[in-house]
Amino acid sequence: MHSFISNRTRGAQTLAGLTIAFAACAAHAADWIVSGNDGKYQRVEGRDTYPANPQPDTLTLLDASHFPPQVKVQVEVENGIQGPPQAVAITPDAGVALVGAPTRYDQAAGKLLMDSFVQVVDLRASPPAVSRLDIGSHPQGIAIDRSGKLALVACVDGSVVVLSIDGNRVTPVDTLKIGQKRLAGVSFTHDAKHALVALRDEQGVAVLDIADGHVTDSGVRLSSGVAPYTVDVSSDGKWAVVSDVGLAGLPAYAGKLAGDADAITLIDVSHEPFRSIQHFAVPSLPEGVAISPDGKWIGVQAMDGSNLTPDNPGRHARGKVLLFAIRNGQAVKMSEAPGGEAAQGIVFTADSKHLIVQFNVEKQLAMFAVNGGHLQDTGQRIALTGGPSSLRTTPR
Repeated sequence: MHSFISNRTRGAQTLAGLTIAFAACAAHAADWIVSGNDGKYQRVEGRDTYPANPQPDTLTLLDASHFPPQVKVQVEVENGIQGPPQAVAITPDAGVALVGAPTRYDQAAGKLLMDSFVQVVDLRASPPAVSRLDIGSHPQGIAIDRSGKLALVACVDGSVVVLSIDGNRVTPVDTLKIGQKRLAGVSFTHDAKHALVALRDEQGVAVLDIADGHVTDSGVRLSSGVAPYTVDVSSDGKWAVVSDVGLAGLPAYAGKLAGDADAITLIDVSHEPFRSIQHFAVPSLPEGVAISPDGKWIGVQAMDGSNLTPDNPGRHARGKVLLFAIRNGQAVKMSEAPGGEAAQGIVFTADSKHLIVQFNVEKQLAMFAVNGGHLQDTGQRIALTGGPSSLRTTPR
């Protein structure tokens, strides 16, 4: 068990009148979504850069119950693009957000520093209050269950930290060692009796058992592609999806890649034992994958070479957003649309009618409509001060 450190409030930016608006939105069926944004990093034609005098990293709270979604609160946090785009989470009542992947850049040393705390953001406070919870390892994917009382944090040392949530108080209660190397995304099943954790460096997906708030490693491992990354589960309790980012997702991979295809894994979670039932090809580096709440659609955000430098033959200026239907237990491609440059996370709105995609280089959230299997870029954009890097909805 670890303890709180520096329970301090960081500088918060609450947009004019939004505290009142936030309270008003709580009265109707809001569709809360949080975006973590890396202000210090900028990808320039495939190259990592850290400009001097950067914008702060931020957490943005959106209400997507109406179209286009509305920004309700923005608060300064510490967040980074390194790792799966699931390093944020929010409770069902939107009272608390958790933020992982904390990074700082040392300009003098020219070095990125990765911290070992989860940030707890009290969104009910005015302005929102940010405290830090030391967990002993650098956190990546974060998930909160539908009760809003339990959270799981996947870490780079192969551990999963279990957090208890009581109001705005978040407490570590256990740590499970389920691997020896980096973990990535994590998601609860709809009934909260299990969780799926991507074993990024050791391959496969770990199944955790959950009973009365107690989390254990079942020992079950599910098949995946190379470097499983982002994990999402449908609200109908039938399906889970995992993005497999391939050789580029392995630690310190030294080979040269030219934007070859990677994969998505479809998992049947409708009954035990869970089984991976399909691996289907998508363009390179499917950074984000999401399954619609109604269990009918899979959305994929693939970089498709837009992360590569101009001298690479696999370089494309933009990535792709793809839509698949789930038919008779198989994913079937329906549509695709141009995406952003080296984009990141992707989520469905609660009504399954829209996809929100993080355009990292452009520092925007982009909105795509799902119309009977046809994917359409609506042209709607939400501008952010930093490059969006992690994206999650409330538990569904």
